[in-house]
Amino acid sequence: MIECALEPRALLINGTVGVGKTTVAESVGGLLADAGVPHAVIDLDWLCQSWPASSQDPFNFRMMLRNLRSVSGNYRAAGAVRLVVAGVVEDLEGRELCGEAIGAELSVCRLQADPPVVRERLARRHENEPEALQWHLARAGELAGILERAAVDDFAVDVTTRSADEAAAEVLAELGWL
Repeated sequence: MIECALEPRALLINGTVGVGKTTVAESVGGLLADAGVPHAVIDLDWLCQSWPASSQDPFNFRMMLRNLRSVSGNYRAAGAVRLVVAGVVEDLEGRELCGEAIGAELSVCRLQADPPVVRERLARRHENEPEALQWHLARAGELAGILERAAVDDFAVDVTTRSADEAAAEVLAELGWL
């Protein structure tokens, strides 16, 4: 295991629905584990799963921030020096709020993939959910545009033809974490 004198750092893997954020985050976690770096992987989707959502916060972003603050604090207290977070942050204010909730320097990587690849991934994920598939297909294009305009990322990785492990290695190289 790497000596824990490392300063805590965090990575947010951002991107549209279906691009592979969670899969790449898990691969980043695997590479960090292989290198002996104490870390945690957090999927933001799970931190905002409650119903009903407020009409002022339809994606439960505020709930996610409260949970992220607690969960990341627990992981840091347990010795994690790298936090890998997968989720969607649509604007600079959201990025700042996530960084404050995590309590560590935050870098943001946006995953990108060609639209047909995203559509194919979403079709597999929602194979027996036609209404969910339609919603996610519409949201994918909308969200890709929002993220492009918002420019909350420090760097981007194209995952159109890369495996999750290849993308994870590129992300870690860009960060200089290994």
